[in-house]
Amino acid sequence: MTKEPGKNHFEEMSSFKALLFTLPMMAFTFIMFSEGKLPHGPVNVIAFFATYFFFNALFFLMLRTGRTDRWRAIIFITFAAVFTFSFITHYIEVRGSMAIDESNLLECKTPFCHIVIPMTIIPIALTRTIIFPGTMTGIYAAIASMFILWIGASLALGRGFCGWGCFFGGWDDGFSRILKRPFIRHIGEKWHYLPFAVLLAIALTSAAILSPTYCEWLCPFKTVTEYVQVTSVKTLLQMVLFISLFAGLVVALPVLSKRRIQCGLFCPFGAFQSFTNKINPFEVRVDKDLCIKCKKCVNICPTFSITEGTIEMGKTRMTCIKCGKCIDNCPKGALSFHIKGTVIGKGRQVQRLFFLYPAFLFLATMAGHSFQNAIVRIAGLIISGRPLTH
Repeated sequence: MTKEPGKNHFEEMSSFKALLFTLPMMAFTFIMFSEGKLPHGPVNVIAFFATYFFFNALFFLMLRTGRTDRWRAIIFITFAAVFTFSFITHYIEVRGSMAIDESNLLECKTPFCHIVIPMTIIPIALTRTIIFPGTMTGIYAAIASMFILWIGASLALGRGFCGWGCFFGGWDDGFSRILKRPFIRHIGEKWHYLPFAVLLAIALTSAAILSPTYCEWLCPFKTVTEYVQVTSVKTLLQMVLFISLFAGLVVALPVLSKRRIQCGLFCPFGAFQSFTNKINPFEVRVDKDLCIKCKKCVNICPTFSITEGTIEMGKTRMTCIKCGKCIDNCPKGALSFHIKGTVIGKGRQVQRLFFLYPAFLFLATMAGHSFQNAIVRIAGLIISGRPLTH
């Protein structure tokens, strides 16, 4: 049965029902954010409860309004900002700057980044060597803990990792929302394969020279995290490349196109993560009986994961990050979160709930500490002129 034009299609809940389904999330996040014990000191307590109520209020609104991307984006974009602030202030406090010097590299004290994972697979298989100056355990973002987190997230969400947990993704997501209308309206389909070419290139070169080539030369997020100390023409060139790529791929092109250009057209981890969409239980599907082929979803998908061809097949490309933007904006409610193996369009609200719990918990896992840490550090700057340690 086709819905009437303009009829509200969102999976809304009554306030009571939304609160009821929020209660389990409140319990999970309380344990997660407190790490089993309440924080000490007034600033830490304020940071804890501010983070706790902020996250759960937005989860409640997700359920109450039936809109996913609207509320997810608020946390996701803020996460990128607070993570960067916490990261930079921490390392300026510890090292005196964002730069990594030779002693840091030799002592393997560099936090492990998930973007490195595709570069490590072949060297691990061939040489049993992890080509990254990090430590397996015992430090923030240790290699072992990041691999465990990545495997769990991949099994549960697939490339939803990029829409719900990437601590860099909020940057181009945020810039893509600045303008009301895009200046760049069309990007050819051939560009959709670029991140897979980048993935292949960095995987092979990293295996050949046993060094993470993307991190050394192409990662735009070195601009907002850490970088090798500029001591030579080579490191100066690397710094110029990092800043240029950040300005182009993360800022300018997302603003002009209203798309996540870095995530959708360049990031090798995103391309690699696309394959995990094949093994997780959730996907976004198109109900062809409801679809009127307005192509609104094609035009707004941030990662170019919906085309006219995929609509005909009733699905998205394997690059879908499950952000929910297409679902929020479909005028007929033809798109929905779907559990593989079930009937399309049946039990939409239940299937959405099954997806939202692990997705939101993953976001809370990745972002909660950064939110608390940023609040504590900002309070320290206001109170004493120097960031406090969470």
